[in-house]
Amino acid sequence: MSSPHSRNDVPVWKAGLRGARANLAPGLALQVAAVALVLAYYRWPAAEAALRGVTEWRGRFGVLFPIAITALFGGLIPFLYLRAQRATRAAHPWRDVWFFLAYWAYRGFEIDLFYRVLARVVGTGHDVGTLAAKVALDQFVYCSLVAVPVMVLTFGWRAEGYSWPRLMARFRGRFWRHEVLPLYIANCAIWIPAVTAIYALPLPLQLPLCNVVLCFYTLLVAHFSAHQARAHAGRVGG
Repeated sequence: MSSPHSRNDVPVWKAGLRGARANLAPGLALQVAAVALVLAYYRWPAAEAALRGVTEWRGRFGVLFPIAITALFGGLIPFLYLRAQRATRAAHPWRDVWFFLAYWAYRGFEIDLFYRVLARVVGTGHDVGTLAAKVALDQFVYCSLVAVPVMVLTFGWRAEGYSWPRLMARFRGRFWRHEVLPLYIANCAIWIPAVTAIYALPLPLQLPLCNVVLCFYTLLVAHFSAHQARAHAGRVGG
């Protein structure tokens, strides 16, 4: 196996920027859509009335609502898309649908809890200071220390055939610098503008908008993890 500093390794910052650049156009489109939704909520009464119905679902179903919609938007829809694509179909057998559903159902509970904690600790205002504090805590604390590392571990485990020994061999001496950091850089490019729009909405609507962005982001993570697994296989084979 090559060392972490072998010439075959792409510099960390380049890997992260490459991931961000590869998804620049769809990422920008998604961010524009998120901002448009926020503007529609505050400026178009019909949009406000429609989105108010989403808050009623949250009140009716309680904690099951964030679990279910995140499993749908983060898990099922991206999985079906990847199954439908010839290039990714073989890497996403039907048995893996349970992985996608279970992982994102849990993350739905976790993200909803995080949003509620932020609302209590930082506040529910939509002024610049409140939004900046929430975005900073979200991206530079929660994402860097919890969300992205856990995602790398779980999707890496799946990419290695649910084998912990293979996962540990792949991550040995490489976890933070070569696995987490590139994805985190790409994560920031997509999510910093997106969560700014998310936190501009009232609390009950933050998770639904998050799930729209998440649907795209899950595809990015799946492709990134598969690329890293192929790169590791190439290092071992070489």
